[in-house]
Amino acid sequence: MKKKGILNAQLCAHIAALGHKDTFLIGDAGMPIPKGVPIVDLVLCGGVPTFIQTMDAILEETEVEHYTLAQEIHEKNPVLLEYIQSKLPDTEHEFIPHDDLKKMSANVKFAIRTGEFTPYPNIILRAGVAFPA
Repeated sequence: MKKKGILNAQLCAHIAALGHKDTFLIGDAGMPIPKGVPIVDLVLCGGVPTFIQTMDAILEETEVEHYTLAQEIHEKNPVLLEYIQSKLPDTEHEFIPHDDLKKMSANVKFAIRTGEFTPYPNIILRAGVAFPA
């Protein structure tokens, strides 16, 4: 039995299968996931688990080289934006319109659905390499 880190078997398998440059999404409870994208549905009820709880667990197990956020997060959720920037301070990133982020999500390897109920807590992460390049 695995004793620490992410214990969700489905999520562990998806993370272990990530290759360099693969992308995946962490989204809120209402983020529309395009047809054909595998979903790891973690949501239990509104607010459980939070985006932050999920992101913290993911960052313990995954190397991230780039992330994409909706530009609307600047105005609608600056507290979450500050958290993300503090967790990934030297990581390349971009801001695009939320509608474009939804379109971009059609190309992710998998999506994680959280119980988050705040505005624009959706992020596309690109896997990096865990060794010196």
